[in-house]
Amino acid sequence: MSDIGEWFRSIPLITRYWFAASIAVPFIGKLGLIDFRNLMLFSELVFSRFQIWRPVTATFYFPITPNTGFLYLVNLYFLYHYSTRLETGAFDGRPADYVFMLLFNWICIVITGLLMDMRLLMIPMIMSVLYVWAQFNKDMIVSFWFGTRFKAHYLPWVILAFNFIIGGSFVNELTGNLVGHLYFFLMFKYPMDLGGRSFLSTPEFLYRFFPNRRGGVSGFGAPPSRRPAPQEHAGGGGGGGGGGGRHNWGQGFRLGGE
Repeated sequence: MSDIGEWFRSIPLITRYWFAASIAVPFIGKLGLIDFRNLMLFSELVFSRFQIWRPVTATFYFPITPNTGFLYLVNLYFLYHYSTRLETGAFDGRPADYVFMLLFNWICIVITGLLMDMRLLMIPMIMSVLYVWAQFNKDMIVSFWFGTRFKAHYLPWVILAFNFIIGGSFVNELTGNLVGHLYFFLMFKYPMDLGGRSFLSTPEFLYRFFPNRRGGVSGFGAPPSRRPAPQEHAGGGGGGGGGGGRHNWGQGFRLGGE
């Protein structure tokens, strides 16, 4: 039990709270402590009865049944794995910028959910973060099931197909990918690569609550208005060569592997 506690405390702070809420809220619904229908997003109840907690609980809630349990665990793993890598990688030392990314993605997903009458927002939110990670590491080689290997740039779309096979839908994954693309395009691609104006910037009040800190594993520490660190490459047998303070991600992951 102490090993589990130490592992949990080792998770980066923002990811830790998100991960914990994504376990606690589904089990609250599963155990019947709160009617699970009160945890889901119903647009008519948000607007007519002002049940404004629903966009929040729908982000953390996922029904756990024999048919959905595996899909839930897979996406919980994606949350832990890729949110941790973003928080300790591209956003290392810049918690306010990471919180802003999560807030921007969440607001876009909530708006989409209300317009499209979506009930659950957990998977779109996780996929939006995974998509941003893939953009920061798009040339890195990752491994998936059955020994398949490809660049991380394709990972969100491979997972979309994977979740469609085991879950029967791709709307949640597609929504997350599009929102993640919107954030990355507006924050980095458009102002830096295309020379456009900067539409997004982290509000100053977030820096007061989550001040920047030095140190960490990646050494990025750059403000959000600057170009993200150069992409990293990983070969088949090990991590990419790392110079200039870049973080070595290793060789990707194998879902369900060692």
